[in-house]
Amino acid sequence: MKRKWTDKKVLILGLSKSGVAAAQYLSSKGADCFITEAKPLQEKDKELVANLEKEGIKVETGAHSDEFINDSYLAITSPGIPPKSEIFSRLKEKNIQIIGEVELAYLEANAPFIAITGTNGKTTTTFLTSHILNSEYNAPVCGNIGVPPTSLIDKNPDYYVCEVSSFQLASAPTFKPQIACFLTFTPDHLDWHGGIDNYFEAKISLFKDYKQPMYAVFSGADEKIYNFALNYNGEKYIYAKELDKNCCFIKNNAVYFKHNKEEEIIKLSEIPLVGEHNWQNTMCAIIVAKLTGISNETIRQQIMSFKPVEHRIEYTAAVNGKTFYNDSKATNPEASFVAIKAFKGKTLTLIAGGRDKNTDLTEFCKDYVNKYVNTAILIGEAAQRFRENMEKNGFSNIINANSLEEAVDISLTLDNEIVLLSPACASYDMFNSYEHRGEVFKNYVQSKLQ
Repeated sequence: MKRKWTDKKVLILGLSKSGVAAAQYLSSKGADCFITEAKPLQEKDKELVANLEKEGIKVETGAHSDEFINDSYLAITSPGIPPKSEIFSRLKEKNIQIIGEVELAYLEANAPFIAITGTNGKTTTTFLTSHILNSEYNAPVCGNIGVPPTSLIDKNPDYYVCEVSSFQLASAPTFKPQIACFLTFTPDHLDWHGGIDNYFEAKISLFKDYKQPMYAVFSGADEKIYNFALNYNGEKYIYAKELDKNCCFIKNNAVYFKHNKEEEIIKLSEIPLVGEHNWQNTMCAIIVAKLTGISNETIRQQIMSFKPVEHRIEYTAAVNGKTFYNDSKATNPEASFVAIKAFKGKTLTLIAGGRDKNTDLTEFCKDYVNKYVNTAILIGEAAQRFRENMEKNGFSNIINANSLEEAVDISLTLDNEIVLLSPACASYDMFNSYEHRGEVFKNYVQSKLQ
């Protein structure tokens, strides 16, 4: 239910995209909005701040002043601010409620949410689900994908197809989507959450108590998620496992959906996404589409016309008989697992490395590099630790490169069929973001075609 915002003072924590969208939405409804950013004003943000102030939104940078905090009706937090931060403590002392931008959008929106969460696979599944639903509805992507849902409220969508991170769920106490999907679970963001148990609790908060969705969709391929699903007492659908009913699975080289009857939806050869993990993402999207009333043939046609999401096992070019794929979004080893395994049966050059997250590399080296990689080319700050772990686990065909461009040049001298950039690391040692890293890779590879 929408609140009346006229003359209410709302504090926005952080000059993030979601925070700015929340401020602009609330200001348009009559709220008095104050954005407080702890970091000093950056050159790139000066024009944004000037425009916000023209809209009547106050902005401070470099500190959180009492002037901005005092007498606030509500605080909207950016996803990256940890709950144990000093600003949270100050707000709680003053009894100021703190919620996230996704929670605000949920409270204000008239249309239902489809929430998609998981450590990996969220973005591809969110885009594919939206692509299928847009055949019959207005169902835009939003959330952690870079589109704040508050920016869509006045556009009156039929569904919000919302990628939600564990950070966003931690600040969404009443968020109750109509359909909630849980895709994968591996260790990530443990410092922020204070441990793996807290991270899992943040994810499953989507399915607990009064927040239980009308329909829950769970992976049957992830043991921890499937075990949680077995004890879940709401209406649920499982994918990647054949059950008596309410499931989506693979047999006879095709994807089937089963509710009251078994129906073939699409042949594996017709799915444009590479790898078994993407078949799982596709099955999740199929369940959501069936639950929203999309026909089998429309689902099939929409999947066939889907273009893979940028930086996620994205076909880049074929150069000198080698096919290049950009998987720059793989910023942790678990994300690289699925990309590496997707090319099972092909000779593979892996380009990995970047800013080290210091995660355990044993499984990455032993079960994936050893089994599926022919040559590893290592870049960035993590290169030495990756080399040591690979060698410790019995893999020795390793080459170090001083830059991503040099890594591409080296890969062109090798005999392997596939060249995969799947760094298993953050990008910030050499690039502004994983998107920047992926663009540099794609542009350099494509320059070799000329």
